[in-house]
Amino acid sequence: MAGRLVGKVAIVTGGASGVGRATCTLFAAEGARVLVADINEAGAQATVKLLGEAGDAHALDVASEPAWQGLMATCLGLHKRLDVLVNCAGIGRAGNFEELSLEDWNAQVAVNLTGVFLGCKHGVKAMRKAGNGGAIVNISSIAGLVGGDDIAGYSATKGGVTTLTKSVALHCAKYRTGIRCNSVHPTYVDSEMLDPVAAAFPSREAMLAGMAEAVPMGRVAKPLDVARACLFLASDDADMVSGSPLLVDGAQLAGLASKHTT
Repeated sequence: MAGRLVGKVAIVTGGASGVGRATCTLFAAEGARVLVADINEAGAQATVKLLGEAGDAHALDVASEPAWQGLMATCLGLHKRLDVLVNCAGIGRAGNFEELSLEDWNAQVAVNLTGVFLGCKHGVKAMRKAGNGGAIVNISSIAGLVGGDDIAGYSATKGGVTTLTKSVALHCAKYRTGIRCNSVHPTYVDSEMLDPVAAAFPSREAMLAGMAEAVPMGRVAKPLDVARACLFLASDDADMVSGSPLLVDGAQLAGLASKHTT
């Protein structure tokens, strides 16, 4: 089924690379006008080149409320509507919990949690002002559903995104806004976000092979796997889906994989 976002306007944060770029590309292919938002403006421009006339690049610090207000004003000024917002921008810091610095903690909270809060807040306001309803998709993680001893800060912020999503969904439902809000929870994704991790391995292939052992389906996710989940939640196919976590984890959180032989 093609053309699921024809006539819709979407904002995707973190659109300069990885899952964000894949989501922008897929949304444009499905007919959306896409505002590619990222603090990395050059990367956002590079994504727009892949979209052609369907995309526009916008510099955005997701932790800045004035920046969000400016982006929403620009979107409504240009397009008179906002149908989809994907809060994809995120950062991660791994290491021993006892050595986690306050600086790294605060950086993750600012981007991963405050950024999503501001996006939801101003996204809802813009969608209500336009009066056409809409869909908000927040990128969380499997680490937003379970903890990780070496990613305590990341897990804490993604857990916040999980319950923030539910709260926003209930708020929008209470006031009959026609706005849905859902979260996506990927397993490891082979994207630029894993580059710092790869440096600790003999090769990227060795890193991905090791990660794949934790995924019952036998591989890590690709950016497009996550983008397809975002497309479903952004489209009218998910018209009755709100406040829900969608796992893209290859059954990683389904339970304990059997170690018995057959």
